[in-house]
Amino acid sequence: MTLAPMTPLAAMPSPSTAVWQLGPVPIRAYALCIILGIVVACVVTEYRLRRRGVAPGAVLDIAVWAVPAGIVGARIYHVITSPEKYFGAGGEPIKALYIWEGGLGIWGAVAGGAVGAWLAARQLGIPFAVVADALAPGLPLAQAVGRLGNWFNNELYGGRTTLPWGLEVHVMDPDNPGHALRDDAGNPVLQPGLYHPTFLYEALWNVGVAALVLFLDRKLRLGRGRAFALYVMGYTAGRFWIELMRTDEANLILGVRLNVWTAALVFLGALAYFVRVRGPREYLVPVGEPAPAAAPAGDVSQVDLSAREAAARPAAPEGYRVVTEEQFDAYRTTGVLPPADDEPARAESAADDATDSADGDDSANADRADGDDTEPERADAERTNAGRADGGGGRPADRDS
Repeated sequence: MTLAPMTPLAAMPSPSTAVWQLGPVPIRAYALCIILGIVVACVVTEYRLRRRGVAPGAVLDIAVWAVPAGIVGARIYHVITSPEKYFGAGGEPIKALYIWEGGLGIWGAVAGGAVGAWLAARQLGIPFAVVADALAPGLPLAQAVGRLGNWFNNELYGGRTTLPWGLEVHVMDPDNPGHALRDDAGNPVLQPGLYHPTFLYEALWNVGVAALVLFLDRKLRLGRGRAFALYVMGYTAGRFWIELMRTDEANLILGVRLNVWTAALVFLGALAYFVRVRGPREYLVPVGEPAPAAAPAGDVSQVDLSAREAAARPAAPEGYRVVTEEQFDAYRTTGVLPPADDEPARAESAADDATDSADGDDSANADRADGDDTEPERADAERTNAGRADGGGGRPADRDS
């Protein structure tokens, strides 16, 4: 008796094209997914920064620094961890700059992006921990969107499977990057069998990490970078087991993929930070906020409406200072800035000075009051002296007085 081979009843197809030509300009699906992911991260981060007190539009200033730094960091990590492609036998070092040919490492992207965000935060006067915590749920969502680019590229899949969501993988044409190899009939060529869509596993895991960060951040009121540490722990925990499923080429250390070791070490670092660091969530109020423009006097017809509209637009403050949640809520309700940390001390010093001045005035008044009590004695002495001038004598007590 011969058993027929098991054939999966369902499968997940893969695109056969990942690059489209718009005239001389190639439009790459992977790049579009990365850009869309950046937009998602910026929208989420902008919303969360505003909730912490940062002026609108700050996320764009941060992205100008963080995105290029992240791309550079991602490429550097890829080149360092895969040097044989560029500096080994037959390698071409100049191709280390050919970022459009693929090769980005998420670890380098996060590290480089963090450096860029730190530089931007310093210029804007925003504590870096506030920026990191605001970014924490947006970053895994961006990674989830970016992973769809791997689907278009027919890459980052795992071992063979018969599961109904097994992935069909095309054989890509090395002479026509971004397109599947085609047979004589013009049909795209598929690799035999179905494969685990590990890129999809990671995308779904990242969405779960974003939901976890949002839930725990709202419940625990995380601050001082702990929300970002929670994201790092969640992402690396998933990357650890997903990386073990992948079958694409990778450098090994002790027989284990390099990214597995990286995920484990980064997870431990984030866990140590999350456990050791404590503190309330930071909220920000502006420093050097521009004063509202005074209403012009005179004929209403002479009012410059364009200037009024320009003055009505919010301007970015010179910087920010950290306040408690209660102070921030009061500021948003009343519009009155809470006192700075040194203002109560200055007020107390002023009160002490006022007290000292009052004590001095009281002492002077007391001295004057004592002087008033001696007036009768002076009068007696004058009468005594007048008596001497008339030849009369006086008692010693009278003279002493």
